Formats: sequence, structure tokens, C-alpha cells
Amino acid sequence: MDQNRATRRNLGEEIADMLRKNIRNYAMYIALAVIFIVFQVLTKIMLGKYLFLTARNITNLINQTGYIAVMAVGMTLVLIICQIDLSVGFAAGFLGACAARLMAVGVPLLLVILIVLAMGVLIGLLQGTIIGKLGVPAFVTTLAGEFIFRGLLTLVTESSGTIPITNETFNALSTGFVPAVFTVGKYHGLTLVAGILGIALVIVFEIRKRQDMLRYNFETSSLPLFLIKLAFFAALIGALTIVLAGYKGISWTIIIVVAVVAIYNFILKNTRTGRHIYGMGGNMEAALLSGVNVKRTLIGVFASMGCMAALGGILYSSRIGSATPTAGMGFELDAIASCYIAGVSTTGGIGNVINSVVGAFVIMSLTNGLNLIGVGISYQYLIKGIIFVCAVALDVRGRGKKAIG
Repeated sequence: MDQNRATRRNLGEEIADMLRKNIRNYAMYIALAVIFIVFQVLTKIMLGKYLFLTARNITNLINQTGYIAVMAVGMTLVLIICQIDLSVGFAAGFLGACAARLMAVGVPLLLVILIVLAMGVLIGLLQGTIIGKLGVPAFVTTLAGEFIFRGLLTLVTESSGTIPITNETFNALSTGFVPAVFTVGKYHGLTLVAGILGIALVIVFEIRKRQDMLRYNFETSSLPLFLIKLAFFAALIGALTIVLAGYKGISWTIIIVVAVVAIYNFILKNTRTGRHIYGMGGNMEAALLSGVNVKRTLIGVFASMGCMAALGGILYSSRIGSATPTAGMGFELDAIASCYIAGVSTTGGIGNVINSVVGAFVIMSLTNGLNLIGVGISYQYLIKGIIFVCAVALDVRGRGKKAIG
């Protein structure tokens, strides 16, 4: 019995030590849990019933987050290499309006999507070239881009104002759901299958990751703690699966975001390009001396950001079913805040696209909850600003830096 107590005490100490050492990485998960609990309680108190953690609202929240999530993925790479892109908001709005205008004149949907994504890449290439080749700072270049794309958005929409989108397939990208194919009781069949596969993949990947760390004698968690982590992630995926399967199932937005995250996560973790990106952010001079083509990598990162801005514009226009003169306003702020909340370092070299998507959910969950309880937009901006400052302060403090005022 003494040995069991010792084991439990040691496990508890290990968990506390893990949380203490990785508080920056876990802070957003804690914040997300707090937001969920707080707004679930507040909706009951203020509106008379629990509204936040319902299947309908969680599904809407996921679909609302899609366009910010993909932009946050692209922004993660930009911030890792110690750059910034302030133009992505209105770039997304402009490119979404271009998609609406092209469909209005009869261009086929698939061609519209390819054209808009290509335009996004070209925009990123142009800005990256100005920054990388001409040496104009990213802040200045992308701030100029913000003005330019805001003007272009106004030009595209000035003749008719809002451009309605009537293509049902296009609108389904953000509002449609994967067909059920079959049901299990009242639950969406394919969603249950996807959830089971998701749990299996997480378990397999985590086991392989642990085996690799043990093989190369890297420090890793004890087996009991590892099993607890697996159980936690399995329970989390399982709970989300049940919620979604009990409503309309998996939306196409989820499919798109998961695909984007999988591609970018693979690039960052398993390719030479990913190592170059982290190397540039960690130490630019060392990367140069190691033979990294920093200019080409920088241009590629901005081209990637342009593509994600285009995809974000498509998802946003798809969700609201139109293109508006104000589309894109503040998108860049939400994308940047999502990354910093997710643990992307203010000094570069550190970041994770999966965490950035979770950070986007923190931002959009806050917006969703405040809207549910009727908090005005002015106060929403105040709250977001406070959270953003706290996230950056936590990053600086956690890395032993001192802010210079």
C-alpha cells in the first residue's frame, strides 16, 4: 500500500511538473475550458437555459472558426520566421469578393476556386519578394498591402454593394455537412466512423512518437502519465464526435481545416522546408551560415500566407453567402492573436499549427459566447485586447525576457 501511495504521489508530482514546465503550451486549453464553462453557466443565468455547449452551437462555432483557423495556420509560419502580415484581412475580403464576382459572370465553381487560390499565392509571392529581395520591412509592406486590398475590395463591390452568392455548392463549403450514408440510432454514421478513426490515429501517432523518443534516449513522460494523456485525448475526441453526430454530423469546414492542418503540420515537422522555417526564426545568421536560402524560404512563407488568406476569404464568403465592402475587417488581428495565444513566440522560432487552430477556437469561442449573452461589439474588442496583451506578456515572462518600454 505504501508503494501504491508513493506511485500516486510521484505521478501527481510528475503531472504538476509537466504543467509547470509547459504552462505556455497548456494555457490555451485551460482558457478554452474556462470559456466553455463560464458561458455555459452565464447563458443559463441570463437566458434561462444552457445554450453554449449545445450540439447546434458547437457546430456553428466550428463553422464560424474555419476562416480564421486556416488564416492562423498560414500566419503561424509568418510569425515563426519573425515577420508579420497585416494585409491578410482585406486580402481575404478582396479575394472572396473576386470569387463572388467570377461566379456572378458564370465561371465554373472549380475554376473560380483555383483562380482565387492562385491569386492569393501571387499576392503572397509579390509581398514576399518586396520584403525578401528589396528589403522593405514586412510591417511596412503588408500595411501598404492592407490599404491596397481595402481599396480593391471597394472597387470590386462599388457597382452593386453586396454581391450575393447563389451557388449552393460554394455556400455548402461553410454551411454544408458530409452525408450521413447510414445512421446508428439517432447518430450520424460517418461522423461516428470518423471519430473512431481519429482516436485510433491519435493513439498510433502518440505511441510511435513515444517509441522514437525512447529509442533516441530523449526525456519522456512515465507510462502512467502517457496513458492518462491518451485517455484524455480519446475522451475529448469521443465527446466531440458524439456532439456532432447527434446534430448534423461533420461539416465540410472541419474537413477543410483538418486537411490544411495535416499538410502544414507534416511540412513543419517532417520536411527540410520546415526545419529551414524554424531555423530562420531561431537564428537567422546561423541559418544563413548553414546554407539555408532565407530569401526563398521567406518568399515561400508569404506565398503560403497568401494562399491561406484566399482560402479564408472563400470560407467567409461561403458562410455569409455574399461578398461585402467590409469583409475582412479585423481578420488579421484575430489570426495573429490566435497564434500568440497558442504559444507562438514573439521572438520567432517557436510555433505549432495545431495549437494555433486551438487558439483560433479560443478567440471565436469568446466571440460566440459574448454574442450569446448580448455583450456589445465595443466590449468584445476590449476583452480581446486584454486577452491578447496577457498572452504576449505570458510569452515574454515564460521565456525570461523583459519588456522594454
